[in-house]
Amino acid sequence: MAVLTYDELTAAERIVWDSFPTGRWVDLRTGTPEDDEPGGGAAWGPERTVRADVVAALLLGDTTERSGGVASLRLAGARITGRLELAGADIGHLVWLKGCRLEQEVGLHSATTRTIRITGSHVPGVDAELARFEGHLDLNRSVMETGRLSLMNAHVTGELDLDGARIAAPGKWAVLAGGLVMGASVYGRGFTTQGGIRLPGAQLPGGLYLKGAVLGSHGGMSLVANHVTATVVDLAGEFSATGTLRLQGARISDRLTLDGATLGDGDTALLGAGMQAETFDFRPAAPPAGAVDLRGARAAVLHDSERSWPGEVRLDGFVYGSLRSDGTAPREDAGRRLAWLRRNPGYAPQPYEQLAACYRQAGHDDDARRVLLEKQRHRRRTLRPSGRLWGYLLDATVGYGYRPWLAALWMTGLCLLGTLVFSTRSPVRTKSGEGDPFNSLVYTVDLLFPIGEFGQRGAWHWTGATQWLAYALIAVGWLLTTTVVAGASRTLSRN
Repeated sequence: MAVLTYDELTAAERIVWDSFPTGRWVDLRTGTPEDDEPGGGAAWGPERTVRADVVAALLLGDTTERSGGVASLRLAGARITGRLELAGADIGHLVWLKGCRLEQEVGLHSATTRTIRITGSHVPGVDAELARFEGHLDLNRSVMETGRLSLMNAHVTGELDLDGARIAAPGKWAVLAGGLVMGASVYGRGFTTQGGIRLPGAQLPGGLYLKGAVLGSHGGMSLVANHVTATVVDLAGEFSATGTLRLQGARISDRLTLDGATLGDGDTALLGAGMQAETFDFRPAAPPAGAVDLRGARAAVLHDSERSWPGEVRLDGFVYGSLRSDGTAPREDAGRRLAWLRRNPGYAPQPYEQLAACYRQAGHDDDARRVLLEKQRHRRRTLRPSGRLWGYLLDATVGYGYRPWLAALWMTGLCLLGTLVFSTRSPVRTKSGEGDPFNSLVYTVDLLFPIGEFGQRGAWHWTGATQWLAYALIAVGWLLTTTVVAGASRTLSRN
């Protein structure tokens, strides 16, 4: 950068130069909104033009502060020509550019600086990779028409403010912020991009707030936040994304919310495998067209609605502590949750067991048993014909052990049938003069229950078709007993 002398400065630049030591505002705006719009700033004349070299000279020079103020650059309504190159610099002054038009990218690579505010301005891009901000980085309502915001491995001790900003980065990432370390929050309410946001591994102790943001995509991705650590990730309101939201391995200590959001229509709308959140609020404006992947994810509370989920939800390994649902009566919840589990591709036992555990913890044991019964029915469809046949038998007789009262119904019905048939016929005594008098009810019970004997089965027998009924009752008794034992064993081993 060439050394500048005061005599080489234009009239506008001298005003800026003279105001810097006391930190006074220099406002070059006309007061007419259409004339002060930074989008048309390329036509601003020399009375509103300041060279980037002049700005850099002030920020990097040994400018003596004057009494009554703190040296800082406060400039409004200026056209800044040339590249503002501050890479590697140590800047000890506040920089605030308001309603300005910068013709080239701002270079802050590896710089150390205090608060920088470029608000309501037009700037091609900001390269702040490896930079350290001892304060805030404020790009509120600014527009980046051709470049992007790069904060790779940067450190901001204060806030990052992108509220109302717009970054048009066709064919590339709009924001690159992998490894970003924040001391406070990231705000992007009403933020708009044509490319995606990439911030894997970022540390956001104050949270990420993108309520109402509209995100484009790059390579099918709108937000890549893998392994992010944050208190809150707010993607609610009128938030929308054209591509996938990737939150794999993210650690969110408080709340992840997509309440009212509109998600992309690609193959996968939300990729949250392995993420953790205290509260996961998934109530988008409409069911996304793409899949939601929650494999291995964990949430203390899952809050959803009847219309939350797409046609495919990958749930294997998803663990949650409690469920909150909008628009569903409690007595209908189990049926809707089972329909939700069926959206998981293929058969996996864990989603059923997790839902049953959640119901048991809430004291809804009947719903838990219903879920586990549906698990066995789903599993049955994956078995060979012999296994499916045995499964149908277990289902019909004892509901796989979750409906033992079915066996009692079968036994009661067969007892009535046997009693009725045997009471209308005369049996043959096995040994003359021995045994108790014939009792059709006791005889039927003796045939149906293979364990123990009441003395009727051995004392009497039949001939003809009635004997075949006796054989059938014995066989059914053994079968029912076997299925009850098998179902009970399965239930006890699970619990």
